[in-house]
Amino acid sequence: MKNEYSFVAIFEYADDGINISFPDLPGCFSSARKNDNEEALKNAKEALGLHLFGMENDGEQIPNPSFVFDFDLSPKQVPVLVDVFMPTIRASVKTSFVRKTVSLPAWLAAAADERHVNCSKVFQDALIALMK
Repeated sequence: MKNEYSFVAIFEYADDGINISFPDLPGCFSSARKNDNEEALKNAKEALGLHLFGMENDGEQIPNPSFVFDFDLSPKQVPVLVDVFMPTIRASVKTSFVRKTVSLPAWLAAAADERHVNCSKVFQDALIALMK
């Protein structure tokens, strides 16, 4: 696995926004609001990172990227070189939170609420301690 990747994204400027595709990575798409290049680049980086992360986890071979000049584009399309730093992507995906439902006696839940106890934090701390 590489730490950095760069792929060409095609930003297509339409009346309703910016459509983003990666010709080398079928199924990798994103979009942004009309005339918002900053959002388009941010969304392109996120889509690229998550797509590559999925390919890595599925054991798929990541293709060699094409060159910016390899594409025959329409006047409303612009090639943009998008780069991602995968250690950041991998860490953010692996530290995402999931919802777990727990059951507590009503009196204990009420006492925790009265004391403004963050039950999620207590549960996390207890599980971390248990894993040690």
